[in-house]
Parts: sequence; structure tokens; C-alpha cells
Amino acid sequence: MQALRLRTVFLLIFTFILSASNYAIAASGSSNRILDFAKKVEVIKFFPEADRYGALREHIAVLPAMAGDEVLGWVFLTTDLVSTTGYSGKPIDTLVGINPEGVLTSVQLVKHAEPIVLIGIPDSEIKKITENYAGLDIRKEAEQGGSAHDLDIISGATVTIMVIDDSVVRASLKVARTLGIGGLKGARADTGPKFVIDPDRTEVSDWMTMTGDGSIRRLTLDVGQINAAFVEQGNPKAIKRPEKGPETDSYVDMFMALADVPTAGRTILGNAEYANLKKRLKEGEHAIVVLGRGRYSFKGTGYVRGGIFDRIQLIQDDISVRFRDRQHKRLGVVAADDAPTFKELDMFTIPADSGFDPSKPFRLQLLVHRTIGAIEKTFLTFDLGYQLPQQYLKKIEVAPGAVVDAGNGEAAVTAPAEDGRLELWQRIWNDRQVDIAILGIALAILSGVFFFQMQVAKSEKFTFWFRIGFLTFVLVWLGWMENAQLSVVNVLALFSALTTEFSWTAFLMDPLVFLLWFAVAAALIFWGRGAYCGWLCPFGALQELTNRIAKFFKVPQVSLPWGLHERLWAVKYMIFLALFGLSLYSLAVAEHYAEVEPFKTAIILKFRRGWPFVLFAVALLAAGLFIERFYCRYLCPLGAALAIPARLRMFDWLKRYKECGNPCARCEKDCMVGAIHPEGNINPNECLNCLHCQVLYQSDDKCPVCIKKLARRKKFEAQTGISKTEKGTSVKQPA
Repeated sequence: MQALRLRTVFLLIFTFILSASNYAIAASGSSNRILDFAKKVEVIKFFPEADRYGALREHIAVLPAMAGDEVLGWVFLTTDLVSTTGYSGKPIDTLVGINPEGVLTSVQLVKHAEPIVLIGIPDSEIKKITENYAGLDIRKEAEQGGSAHDLDIISGATVTIMVIDDSVVRASLKVARTLGIGGLKGARADTGPKFVIDPDRTEVSDWMTMTGDGSIRRLTLDVGQINAAFVEQGNPKAIKRPEKGPETDSYVDMFMALADVPTAGRTILGNAEYANLKKRLKEGEHAIVVLGRGRYSFKGTGYVRGGIFDRIQLIQDDISVRFRDRQHKRLGVVAADDAPTFKELDMFTIPADSGFDPSKPFRLQLLVHRTIGAIEKTFLTFDLGYQLPQQYLKKIEVAPGAVVDAGNGEAAVTAPAEDGRLELWQRIWNDRQVDIAILGIALAILSGVFFFQMQVAKSEKFTFWFRIGFLTFVLVWLGWMENAQLSVVNVLALFSALTTEFSWTAFLMDPLVFLLWFAVAAALIFWGRGAYCGWLCPFGALQELTNRIAKFFKVPQVSLPWGLHERLWAVKYMIFLALFGLSLYSLAVAEHYAEVEPFKTAIILKFRRGWPFVLFAVALLAAGLFIERFYCRYLCPLGAALAIPARLRMFDWLKRYKECGNPCARCEKDCMVGAIHPEGNINPNECLNCLHCQVLYQSDDKCPVCIKKLARRKKFEAQTGISKTEKGTSVKQPA
């Protein structure tokens, strides 16, 4: 029986790991994914005269569009070929058709999880944008580095549109070069000399010299030039709203340099900061310094909300790099004495897997917007070109694929092959090493607290403030900053995936969510649902912290009659079962009704959502001001889903006295979620492991049992003069 129980528990661990993401329902390989989407989108969407899709190409995931025996063109899925990670951190799947002349025939957005799109912007608007790529000439894009077309952006979905644009163009170029479409040829491996950053050129220069020799490049636009550019664009709404002020006023004044070039780095950053940069840069990584002044910010504020700098991107040939907040470092000053004063001083790391070559020309593209309505904007792009001067490079003769110094003190492979790049999930995990380490430390600390909970709970003050601090960390960092909020949708995805092949790649896309599910699965063995619901759920933390504030301001707390309270527990199980039943019919329908969870509104989107969703979330939080953890107690379907397997936990850590519940009811009255029955036993389905009952268990001031024991001990000592130690030995007290 015990062996059966252990097998069941380990099966549950595996099960919960597999349910770690909504994207666990993807197929196991990229080729299967395009085949799955091709079943849903007919070939005539891309080529009206085609009658079927042909066989999948072996060396690249492309389906030919056939009319009889004739190949009319090719259809591919962008996610199979390039990184398409959007604002949500999830892939954006787009099907693209391309004809033999290199012109796109149709682009269809087939799947995404963009929160900004899913809430206030109609999905039809985004699909319309993607469909407008029909007619794009990939040959021109190859000639102009992927910028031969105007970017059509919807305000509020800037990052999403940019990711779609980037993935469509780069994937199309890859297909065209691989298949020789439109006369384009694949990139050949470098067989001649290879230029790398010269590590021996380490002298410190000055600002004037470096701007003169091109080590520092500049983009400057005044108000008059910006107004003229929007006039040339031809948008009448933009023309009617010109930038105010003298035309000679500076609008954009932006400088850029390669920071890992020794001379540039030491001159701009200073010796100490440059040394720190060299320590931070990993193999194959590079860094740029961007400095700005003028009216317009090259950073904007979008990165604060979504972690992506949506106003700038680095472009080299047909590769592009968009920077996230974890690749960014704010600088204090420019070390060069003769440098001008800047409002913005920032450094960005270029990932090693981007394929960036510092010896080749590249450009930093700046997106400039103009508001033309209450929520409507129009956009222009400007390029700051850069070519590292030859004197900072050295030539190395290498064979194809040889390992050379990349100029940052580390080894790098010249001209890495496309199929030699890290998988997208691997790049995400590499980029988020700091976040993973922080979460790992937090989980280790929490595990230590649980394993030694009696020792921790000896101090009521320490337990209280540790809990407040940990919940604040969970809410602010894990929830609002990292968006690592688990959902009942993850659980529902498991059951749908039972009839579908799993893709480990898909649900490894979010490392923090994956690690949290692993921790939840392990915690179910030891402590039940409370480890997550009581300590690691950001929305639960928000409820408890707001209730603490309410108590501080003397907001009256409502205690429901036990009979009603006990029956209301069943509501969350009914909600979960209803969602589970819907998921058997359609996971998409179940996901829609899973909005009964306010997590997306309150945590992921931080209340920036339609008013009905915000009103619902606020109402739940308001109820929680009077009934602590109201949502957790009665409505949370995720809590219900976790409570079911939690019944199989192997240990019972919470200690009780035989007097608990008869006659003492102190713990029952003080339990924040009412998980203790009147007869004294703790309901593991409802317990959140807050440890408050363990504090009371050892309190000589509040627990009647402890008070009686203390009184007897003091009476014994007073009568005999002997003090009993914890080991049971006796010590004669001095007279």
C-alpha cells in the first residue's frame, strides 16, 4: 500500500511538471507544428490556385503549395525558424506564404498569448496588420537589411507588432536564402580573413578624438527635421500636431559606441566600470553604450511595464536584437572629461546567440512616435549607423568553423551556422540566470523555514515580519516584476495534453513558472497546498498584505458561522470541476471562463485592463479586507486543484495538543483562513501553512497548555528551588 502511495506521489510530481505551461500542448518538433497549423489553415489562403500542401522539406520546415505537380510557392511557420518571443514571453506563431519571386503572398497570425492584445485591442486588428505583409518583396528587404518597408504599429501593441515584423522578415529571408528564392543565396561560411576586436589596443582616448575617428557615432535631429519627416510621411493627423517650439531646438541627440572595445570602454566608462563590464560579459557577448539628450527619450517608459525597450533595436544584415531590461544597465557619468552632459546614459548587452559580429557594420534603429488622437499614435524610424574603425580590429586567418577570440577575451566560433544556435528556451534560461538564482534562493529559504518551523516559530515577532517580508517579495518581484503567477489553466492544459504530444521546449519557455511548478509538485509531498497558496502565490500575497493594512486601520473583521464557512469551501471545487468539464470540450473555452481567476488583471497586467475585469479584481480584494484571504478560502480553482493531490502528502508537520479543540479554541479563532475545525483538527485542504498555530503552540503568553505548564514549573521551582532544564536534568537554584 505504501509503495502504491509513493508511486502515486511521484506520478503527481511528473504530472504537475508537465502542466507547467499553457504551451505544453504544442507538438514535439517544429516540423509537426507546421503540419498541425497547416491542417487548420487551408493552402488557398496563401495560393488561391493551389489544391494541397506538398511533403515537408527535409532540411528546412517548409511546405510546398502544390497545384497538381507544380510548386506554386512555399508556406512556413515563423516560430520554426526564428525567435518570436513577444511581450508575454511566449512565442507568436505566424504562417507565411512566399512565391518563387520572393514576394509574400499571405501572412496569417495563428496563435499568440499577448496580454496587451488579448485585452483592450481586438484580435482582428492585429491579424489585419499581419495580413498587410502580403506583397512584401523579400529581395528588397535583403538589400536594405530588413527595413525596406514601413512599420504599421498599433498604439498599445508596439512590442507585439515589432516582434511579428521582425520574425516575418527574418524567417522569410532564411527560407529565401535556403531555397534560393528570388535569386537570393545562402550565406557562405567565412573562408578568408576574420576581423575581431583587437584586445591589445587599450589606450585611453578622449571624447573629441573618438567622435572624430568614428568610434562614437551620433544621430541628431532638431524639431524642424522631425516636423518635416512627419509631413513627408503624409499622415494629415500627424501634420496637424507638429512639435512645438523653435525648429532649431534639439529633439533627438543620441550617441553610440561599442563598449567592449578596450579604448572606447575605458574612455567612456572609466577603468573600474570597464573592468566590471569585462567580468559580466559571457562568451560571445558584446555591449553598446547609448547616450542621449534632447526632448525625446530613446528608452521611453515601455520597458518599465513590459521589460522590453520598444524604441530601439540593433540591426545587422538580416538579424535584429531587441533589448530587455535584464540586458540593460544605467550608467552614472561619462568618464571622458571633455564629454558633453547627457540625460540618458545606458549600456545594453548584445546576446551571444544573436549572431552579432562587431567587425561588420550595424545600425541602431530609433522609433519615434507622435500622438494623433486620444489613444492613437503614428511612427517613424531613424537609423544611427555604426562601423568600428579599422584600427581597433585585427585580422586573423581562420578555417571555416575555427575558434577565434571574439574581442571580449572569450572564445567564439566564426560564422556560426544557423542550426548551431541555441534553442529559444535555452537562450531564455541563459538570459534569466539571475532571476533563476533569486527564485532558487527564495525557495531554499522557504524550504528551510518549513523544515525547521518549530525553531522559527519560537519567536512570534520574527515569524510575523519574516512572513510580511517574504510576501512582499513574492508580490512585487515574483508577481508584478516577473509575472510568475501560476494558474488553473496550467492544470487544465495537462488533461488536454494527454491526447497530444508534449513539447518540452514549449513549456520551458518560462523558467520561473517551470521552477515554481516543480517546487509545488515537491511541496505537495511534504506540506500540501499551503506551501504555494500560503507563501508563493502573488495574488494571495496581495490579499494578505491589504488585509494587514486594513487591520492596522481598525477595519472590522467578519467571522462567518462555522456551518456556512464550511459549506462555502465547496464553491472553489465546484468552479474547478466546471472548468475541468469545459476543458474536455474545449480548452480555449475553459481558458476564457478561467477569468474567474483575477490573477491576470491584478498581477500580470497590474490592473491596466478593461473596467469589468478591474472591478471584479478590486471587489475580491475589497471582500478580503473584511474576510482575510476571501478569494483563497472560497473561490480559487487553482487552490482546489492543488488541494486534491495534497491529500497524498507523506508528512504531518503541524503539532497539536490533545487539549486543542477541547476545551481550547484559541488557534481555531486565530487561524487566518478558518482551516481549524471546532474539534481542533486542522483541515489540510484549507491550511495555508502560515505557521501562526505553531507560534501559539509554543507561546507561554497565549496557549493555555503552555501557560499551565509554565505555571506548574514556576510553582515547582518556588517550592523546591530546583530548575528543570530542557534535557530533563535538574539544577539547584542558588539561595
